Amino acid sequence: MPIEAEIRVKEVIHRTYNVKSFRLEAGEQLEFKAGQFLLAGFKDAPELKRYLSISSSPTEKGFIEFTKKITNSEFSCRLNSLKPSDLLIVKYPMGKFTLEDNPAKKVAFLSGGIGITPIRSICKYVVDKNFGIDLDLVYANRTIKDIVFRDDFEIMQKQCPKLKVHHVLCESSPGFSCKVGLINALMIKTEIPDYLERKFFLCGPPAMVDQMCKILLEELLVVKENIVMESFQGY
Repeated sequence: MPIEAEIRVKEVIHRTYNVKSFRLEAGEQLEFKAGQFLLAGFKDAPELKRYLSISSSPTEKGFIEFTKKITNSEFSCRLNSLKPSDLLIVKYPMGKFTLEDNPAKKVAFLSGGIGITPIRSICKYVVDKNFGIDLDLVYANRTIKDIVFRDDFEIMQKQCPKLKVHHVLCESSPGFSCKVGLINALMIKTEIPDYLERKFFLCGPPAMVDQMCKILLEELLVVKENIVMESFQGY
């Protein structure tokens, strides 16, 4: 069952020009599954609250982290002003976008933008635990500067040969290996030739998640039972 607690900010990390991670202090009593989410809000403004995916892994001790794109919304502006020692009201953990709830030996992730957050949590957990699960990620962004957790995934790929990351951008970037365009059926077939053997985890803006689900079901004939989705409004 989710619990609600007032938790202190431990660290704020700039991930890209418009994305920040917020690490909250957490003792050993904290338990969550990689891929779950939380509800974050402010004690003095109870109307300001958002569901946010947990971007840290259970293997990373002493903190729980969520990561958000900073926009001009009132909630984002308030988050953007947070500093270490500030307090947040957090309800956690929630969600079944997890390997425990959707077990598989071969997994494919389709993600866009800040939708990478729970996928980073899952991949970090699998790599740290050395579970031997085959992981393929197709990750779409507008430009190279929009890629969140780029360094983390490069490190994880070196640690785990069974993790493969395929970047998709709207424009090419000199010296950077990527596909150009939008994720489509042909791209999935090309990058993940054994796609029919995998369980797909989709996370990103709702419109993208819906489109990816449609491609998998109607064009690639992936069975519905092999598709797990997570989408949040207000990225």
